[in-house]
Amino acid sequence: MKNLHAMIAEDEQLAREELSYLLDKEPDVTVCPSAQTGEQLINLYVKHEPDIIFLDVQMPGISGVEAAKKIADLAYIQKPLFIFTTAFDTYAVDAFEVEAVDYLLKPYDESRFQKTMKRVRKMIAQLDGTMEQDMPEKEPSPGGKLLIDDGERMVVISPESIYYAVPSKRVLEIHTKDDVIESRMTLNELENKLKGESFFRTHRSYLVNLDYIREITPWFNGTSNITLTDHNHTTIPVSRAARKVLLEIFKT
Repeated sequence: MKNLHAMIAEDEQLAREELSYLLDKEPDVTVCPSAQTGEQLINLYVKHEPDIIFLDVQMPGISGVEAAKKIADLAYIQKPLFIFTTAFDTYAVDAFEVEAVDYLLKPYDESRFQKTMKRVRKMIAQLDGTMEQDMPEKEPSPGGKLLIDDGERMVVISPESIYYAVPSKRVLEIHTKDDVIESRMTLNELENKLKGESFFRTHRSYLVNLDYIREITPWFNGTSNITLTDHNHTTIPVSRAARKVLLEIFKT
């Protein structure tokens, strides 16, 4: 039975504690740190990448719906399953905007909660099966040079000279053996240019050259860190979803 990681986003302490109590009783669920605002939820999602998020429709600042949309855009491989919580069933229609799995009314009914968890487990099992079947094969390397527009000039570099790339302050930083090149392209665009080369998306914000990984160390909640062989021995996060794929790559 797969262990599920759940996160609660709720600004009311009693409602947060009630839901945490119900989740703690589930033998296959690990409860991640809780959020009290939409902004805090987004930050915690990036750190913990839970499988399930129980989020209040109405929270201070960013609403639950808006937070869910932002998280769906950030998800690495598979976005989390959203369950909305609300005191008013009229808000349940908002769940359809982000393809939420279900919604729960406060105060929580335990039998209704169990139905939701049953639905969640079924969907995750289906999604895991689909991901294993649809895992893309690595394309053959095209070789050659890479042309990077840094806004002022076109820089020609070899893919093997790149350690890693990461977005920073509206530009993409491409860290190479000789320099850090800034580009207006997105990380997805660079990843497409490097298809067939030895690069891997360890996290939504990092594209790493596998040839320069020095070590992989466990972190927390199933995540890891990798250390590169560059001069600074740069440490880069690896999400839970990416970690599974990364370990399979090094086994082959």
